[in-house]
Amino acid sequence: MPRLLPALLALLCFGPPPPPAPRAPLAEAAAQPEPDEPWCPYKVRPEGSASGRLCFRRPALGFQCAARSCRAHRSPGGALVANVLRNGSVLLQWAPPRPGNGLRGFALNCSWDGTYTRFPCDGVELGAACRDYLLPEAHGGVRYRLCLQPRYAPPRPAPPAHCVEFRVEPAAMRDIVVAMTAVGGSICVMLVFICLLVAYITENLMSPAAPRRA
Repeated sequence: MPRLLPALLALLCFGPPPPPAPRAPLAEAAAQPEPDEPWCPYKVRPEGSASGRLCFRRPALGFQCAARSCRAHRSPGGALVANVLRNGSVLLQWAPPRPGNGLRGFALNCSWDGTYTRFPCDGVELGAACRDYLLPEAHGGVRYRLCLQPRYAPPRPAPPAHCVEFRVEPAAMRDIVVAMTAVGGSICVMLVFICLLVAYITENLMSPAAPRRA
């Protein structure tokens, strides 16, 4: 009993210990690991072949087409966007289709204009979780036409395809543009330096001397 007396006095004076503060919902959400984004399965079908190798890629989340290094081309309605990058690659992005059951994936058809006729490119089959696809290298100076076709399980009919057309600048033209931009920046710096030098000479060397007092 003598040992419990100090504890009882402290309990009467200070009261019971406060309950533990509840964790904020944001803190709990931050502590939990974010779910991984689904991988995009796709299969490239070379021209004249009915089969292809199955591959996987991560989606390019948060990509925005910057004006200096990218040029965006949109299909009628804006459902399909072709982002033509400066290095010659093309990133295709599309909005998810309307909610519904039976979506099996997408079919991407490609063709480009020749001198007298249109030539087909390699076709691509993409999974239902895919929202973008990267064309690693496109021929410069050629006009492309890409069509994305959603594929549903029967008996639902396939909706109309979304098509976008664009032209990739030749590699030599891209190099010329970059070189002209660099030279133009150097010329602007030189002009600013010359203007400052002329202003300094005008103010300090060519100003008339003040008359001396007798």
